[in-house]
Amino acid sequence: MNGGGRTRVLAIGPRQHPGERDGVAIGGTRVLFEETLRQLAERGFELDAIDTSRPRQNIPAWSIRLHELRAFARVLWGVLTRVRGSDLVFLNISSRAAWLVASAIWLICGATRTPLALRFFGGSLHRTYLRYGPLRRRLAHATWLRSSAVFVETQELCRDFGSREGFRWLPNTRDLNGAAAAAPPSGDVRRLVLIGQLRMDKGLGEALEAARRLPAGCVLEVFGPQMPDTDFTLFAGHPRATYCGVLDPAEVPGVLARQDLLLFPSYYEHDGVPGVIIEAFQCGVPVVAAPLNGVPDIVEDGVNGLFVEPRSAADLRAAILRLIDDPGLYGRLREGARRRGEDFRSARWYDALAGDLGSLAAGAPLASAADRA
Repeated sequence: MNGGGRTRVLAIGPRQHPGERDGVAIGGTRVLFEETLRQLAERGFELDAIDTSRPRQNIPAWSIRLHELRAFARVLWGVLTRVRGSDLVFLNISSRAAWLVASAIWLICGATRTPLALRFFGGSLHRTYLRYGPLRRRLAHATWLRSSAVFVETQELCRDFGSREGFRWLPNTRDLNGAAAAAPPSGDVRRLVLIGQLRMDKGLGEALEAARRLPAGCVLEVFGPQMPDTDFTLFAGHPRATYCGVLDPAEVPGVLARQDLLLFPSYYEHDGVPGVIIEAFQCGVPVVAAPLNGVPDIVEDGVNGLFVEPRSAADLRAAILRLIDDPGLYGRLREGARRRGEDFRSARWYDALAGDLGSLAAGAPLASAADRA
């Protein structure tokens, strides 16, 4: 720690940059990392941040690879030149980059005797690990799986790595302003919304197909950046759906507050605990979602949302029609959503993270999961 007693953290992760929208890898990881920096600063940590932002998406694959190689070299150089002035390195990363980036940073931290805490975005860490070949798996066990702490976004990952010490659940969190989050009272289900990166495996096609055959008066607003596989021809002549562009994170609460129902039919394997569902819940907006990855950590079928089969436009449409036809059920889901959203307010989760990082920086043991809860 420095002379003032503040814990110095070298935080590594994807930063947000003003004005970036179309063609940039906008997503929840940037929102989450920026919120983490803000929350830790409020708790007295002295932060030095290294940006790992991914390159633009709608460019040739060779160019993406070149950008990634340059970013890797830049991050490693940043760690090498700044680690000795830090009490702790806090690496925020996706599972796909772990075998190379996390391993290299673990080696630097080991050489300088600096504690390393990892925080994995998304819910695919175990599936990525199982696809490793023997060499990568041995490298993982020799390096980053031995980090001082590993924070994961879903409870499933805690169970998958249950035999490893130091794994902790750190879900996505949100803190929407109460006034901004107050959804207008309504017994109707007419205004539907889908928000997120517009990947086809996020369920875009299924949502548009389901909306096409809904009753007159139902509308689906779709927000998010176009990704390489986005098929925008699906919007052509659509009777119910409109593409409304890319949202700044600050705009999301206002959009959600005028909706009746969030659609999250994603089967994207890298999803974790979706922040947009938490935001919708804090607005009193229930969700219809596929029960994959971290979704069951926050959504309870029939309590604050409805589960549907992945890749099934027919099942998605049936769930929407069920809520249209049963205002009593819809009202109960609204109340359940609002209650569940309160469980993911940021304060207690970041208090626990700050306690863990402070202990690691001081060389003290981590509190048990029961004491931390």
